[in-house]
Amino acid sequence: MAATRPRVNATVADRPPRVLERLEALRAWTDASMRPVHFVPTMGNLHRGHLALVEQAAHDGARVLVSIFVNPTQFGPGEDYTHYPRSLADDLAALAATPCEAVWLPDETAMYPSGQDLRFRVAAPAALGSVLCGAHRPGHFDGVCEVVLRLLWQVRPARLVMGEKDYQQLLILRRMLIDFSIPVEIEAAATVREPDGLALSSRNRYLDAAQRQVAPGLHAELVRVAEAVCAADPGTFPALERSALERLAMKGFEPDYVSIRSAEDLGPGNAVNDRVFGAARLGRSRLIDNVAVTRQICR
Repeated sequence: MAATRPRVNATVADRPPRVLERLEALRAWTDASMRPVHFVPTMGNLHRGHLALVEQAAHDGARVLVSIFVNPTQFGPGEDYTHYPRSLADDLAALAATPCEAVWLPDETAMYPSGQDLRFRVAAPAALGSVLCGAHRPGHFDGVCEVVLRLLWQVRPARLVMGEKDYQQLLILRRMLIDFSIPVEIEAAATVREPDGLALSSRNRYLDAAQRQVAPGLHAELVRVAEAVCAADPGTFPALERSALERLAMKGFEPDYVSIRSAEDLGPGNAVNDRVFGAARLGRSRLIDNVAVTRQICR
């Protein structure tokens, strides 16, 4: 993972980013300079994790562009598309204090001009997209691939900056760029956490006070499993996963999965380059997280 670099063009943060609402305006902005564009796609409701991506994107003389679009195709039936938090005024105010130079605000017509029924679709590879969160949210990663592919064609960035909290998404998008020969580099950014370990997420706002006290338990459990992996044979991994699920349930979570996987391709963990993935519901919130099995964990 690339280290965080000092921001360039610090004066950019002294003024609000330019708001682009039409594709023609976006193209005019991207064509107005020879400087590369580094792109941070979001669904809005920005928090410190998103802003850290913006800061990381501001290097190598690049202009930073953020998109805000709540993408309907990545929400399944019964999920929270309608109620997903939208806070555009607050988002723009937060971005004004960062190196972000412009914000792309497409509407659904700009993203899906043929409508939902006639649009061309993109499917994530089953080996990456139907496991972990994909098994519990069928079609989710298809929708993610579709919207990111469309955004990349619109923005034409040199670099895409994404967070490791959504590690499965990161791997899928990296594979999409390779398979479609899209000349965009993808840069990973470390997960930003609260002091108690909870990964920042727009959905954390759904947690009530009691649930917020419990929520860091997901990360703590994944760290516990990662530490156990250091000295374990891969044959014992299923038992470690089952024990973690039981402990999460005892803490009040409704766990979807805890799974030890290869960090390279999400295949079975092999005790060489693994990550521990977890997802669990707590009230209205579905929390996801992952922990790398590193030398620091295993020391």
